[in-house]
Amino acid sequence: LIQKYTSNYDKIIKEKRVLMADIVKPHDKFFKETFGDIDTAKDFMKNYLPQEIVKSIDIENLLVEKDSFIEKELEESFSDLLFKTTIRETETYLYLLFEHKSYPDKRAALQLLKYMVKIWEQKVNKEKSEKLPVILPMLVYHGKNTWKSGFTLSDLIESLDTLPQTINKYIPNYEYILYDLSEFSNEVIKGSAQVQIGIKLLRDILKEDTEGFLKSLKEAILAVEEIEEQEKGIEYFETCIRYIMSARSDLDIDTVFTVAKQISHERSEIIMTIAEKLREEGMQKGIEKGIEKGKIETAKAALKEGMTTELVAKITGLDIHAIDQLKKEIAH
Repeated sequence: LIQKYTSNYDKIIKEKRVLMADIVKPHDKFFKETFGDIDTAKDFMKNYLPQEIVKSIDIENLLVEKDSFIEKELEESFSDLLFKTTIRETETYLYLLFEHKSYPDKRAALQLLKYMVKIWEQKVNKEKSEKLPVILPMLVYHGKNTWKSGFTLSDLIESLDTLPQTINKYIPNYEYILYDLSEFSNEVIKGSAQVQIGIKLLRDILKEDTEGFLKSLKEAILAVEEIEEQEKGIEYFETCIRYIMSARSDLDIDTVFTVAKQISHERSEIIMTIAEKLREEGMQKGIEKGIEKGKIETAKAALKEGMTTELVAKITGLDIHAIDQLKKEIAH
């Protein structure tokens, strides 16, 4: 009996092999790999924060905090990075929220406030701080539609403009620094090669015009050549290719290879190496998914035959609690 189900299990695994698996949340991954790099983050801050802030803030000692404050159900729409520094020796945080929806959301001010409160609560509860640190909220948006001004917290409050002025002091409000990448022309994009590549790819990744996007890809490949540390340049180039392949359904690796070959033989060879890596990773992920599904299907079949929970656990390696749950499903 054991041999019967083990054989069935192996068969299911083989059938579930796939050539390549989808990368989950590509915008989130690319954003964090780009701006989570401390040198890139420093360069972005120097070039894109308002100059009055740049003059006051200690950018050289900027640190990336590991915490994220995005709720699980909103991870498909938002990503975040938290940086710690000082302003005149006063602890200061820069909170960078990235909205990767294709349209502006008026509630972004509310989302930012919620995450700022979470940061403050962490300081109070975990670090027992009696004072709240300064938090500078920043919003990066790369959707197709322009982010119109006026999306502040007060804009969400009903009929605020009709209320007496004396009420205003009881209504919370604040401003955030907005980066609408859809408005960034090539002429205004500045900073290191990595910052420029990151901004251009995020700006153009949602373009419906394939030819228009391929132009951006060519620019990215050329810009990678400027990254001083060769190894770092190759690593970031791979990050970019992975992002493009996972976020653009209209492009395949052969098209990207052809574009790269027109510009750089070296880059085209690297792309083929990346393609092989992606295939291998996709195969492995497919095997893992197949293994998990195979275990479940094997366990269900064995339970229907009257096999004990302990024996099913031994055959499949599944947790006993998981097998008990499968028993309940079968009973229904």
